[in-house]
Amino acid sequence: MNFTLNILGTASALPTSDRYSSAHVLDVHGRLFLIDCGEGTQMQMRRKGISFLKVDTICLSHIHGDHIFGIFGLLSTMGMLGRTSVLNIYAPGTFAPVLDFFLRTFGEGLRFRIDLHELHCTSPELVAETRTLELLAFPLHHRIETYGFIVREKEPAFNVKKDCIEKYGLSLAEIGTLKRGEDVVRTRGDETETVPASEAAYRPYVPRSYAYCSDTAPFPELSSWVRGVDLLYHEATYPVEMKELAEKTFHSTTEDAAKCALEAGAGKLVIGHYSSRFSDLSPFYGQASAIFPETVLARELDTIEVPMKRTAGKNLDSF
Repeated sequence: MNFTLNILGTASALPTSDRYSSAHVLDVHGRLFLIDCGEGTQMQMRRKGISFLKVDTICLSHIHGDHIFGIFGLLSTMGMLGRTSVLNIYAPGTFAPVLDFFLRTFGEGLRFRIDLHELHCTSPELVAETRTLELLAFPLHHRIETYGFIVREKEPAFNVKKDCIEKYGLSLAEIGTLKRGEDVVRTRGDETETVPASEAAYRPYVPRSYAYCSDTAPFPELSSWVRGVDLLYHEATYPVEMKELAEKTFHSTTEDAAKCALEAGAGKLVIGHYSSRFSDLSPFYGQASAIFPETVLARELDTIEVPMKRTAGKNLDSF
């Protein structure tokens, strides 16, 4: 089951000749989450071979133009391609009049419904879920109302070891009990026999997670809110020597991003949202990786795979 991040844009306020505005597509189990939609997003999706019609969820962090100027073109293209399935958009309430304007001015003939879910949370909050996935939103610290997002897998059902099925002669009902992580308790007269789930069952893999933090000034709660994520995207608009400008504009430096990843115990840090002042990104990487070695630079059309982490029971036959 794939868990893949596609980087479409890495620029901050001003796009450059080789950097597009902010946009990520996260592919989890074949479900596509578009996270921010800066200018040129659909062109980058074309280059990356990502289907417009397979996107069923769009998450918009805030309504600064470098994060939403691509939305009108993308929605129009979806309409021209004959989309009929519902599109869910999670965004601040300030996006509502923007969407209303689009629908009133350009929405004639659209055959799909757009469900806008307005965000109003003050700490991480579950905003959507499926049988296998969760989407959470949390507030960031920017000049306007801004949110970050976490997409994570739910804990999978337990697998039951084949040798234990044979050893204990487990029935289908008992196998179902173990798959829920519960012990099997058998009573025969005055005797009780227990088949412990800790012996007979195991989680087949460790759930994976991705967090998106852009745009934001650092604040104390953030690292705890994204604690333990496998992949953390954190804006690093400026190198550390421009810390005063970062503070003035409510953005982060390379050092801020790396410290957040370190405090959070993240698996890997991806930095992006680079200021157009810089063509050479090596200082960004050097400063962040000195604090948090598992740092990578976001680059246009990069693909970052979060591998599945199998548990100790991986080599055992299971039911």
